[in-house]
Amino acid sequence: MAAIGSPGEEITAWRPRMQGVTEVFHAHFMRHAYPMHVHDTWTLLIVDEGAVRYDLERHERGTPLGTVSLLPPQVPHNGSAATPHGFRKRVLYLEAGTDLLDDSFIGPAVDTPDLADPLLRHRIGQLHSALAQPGDELEAAARLALVGERLRERLRPHLAENHGPRPDRRVAAALRELLDARLVEGIDLTEAASLVHAHPTHLVRSFGAAYGIAPHQYLMARRVDRARRLLLDGRPPGEVATACGFYDQPHLTRHFKRIVGAPPGRYARGA
Repeated sequence: MAAIGSPGEEITAWRPRMQGVTEVFHAHFMRHAYPMHVHDTWTLLIVDEGAVRYDLERHERGTPLGTVSLLPPQVPHNGSAATPHGFRKRVLYLEAGTDLLDDSFIGPAVDTPDLADPLLRHRIGQLHSALAQPGDELEAAARLALVGERLRERLRPHLAENHGPRPDRRVAAALRELLDARLVEGIDLTEAASLVHAHPTHLVRSFGAAYGIAPHQYLMARRVDRARRLLLDGRPPGEVATACGFYDQPHLTRHFKRIVGAPPGRYARGA
């Protein structure tokens, strides 16, 4: 992860450990103006402070607070602050030509790049939070699948996922078996979808409908249960984190405290 910037400006960028997202970019700009340029990826942008104005296909566009902007690959655009105090933004650069957003969505995105959609914006914020936490790649992949589903619904309403197959327990049970079998090493959502022969979004929705919990929440809950037993056996938290599949001890602590109500060390001492 890299963090740079001029006085009063901030930039943070990193490449997450998951398929589909090539870069995460957070920035606070006061004066910077982007010249006309292109990306070979989709640019998914939300603005947290101020507003951005930009030109896309010779049309002036803008991102007032609360709007989601999706700029297609290989389409020139620029960008600058639309307010005197600059803007603060979060951007995801998404791989082009994938099931998430294939080339058929480029035309609709050029026509309507700015989407006023509170649910989509909320899901993108959740995705940014998950991408910022090493070890939460399954959660990030699940949230990316839901973001992609919502984008497709908005760009091409007749292709909405809720018109497709209904969630089914067979798919959910197969995923639960995979999660139980890969409790420590974990499993990538793309690999799981391939093994179960289901689209990632259908996999996530089926699991939630069947068990009332998201796949990543199920996996973390199982890992925390395993961690509780090892802690009561007297093993130190750092060793327990590795043995249970957590990225590191802070990763264990964050999920353990959220589920149990106390950090691992205090839990072990209380026992």
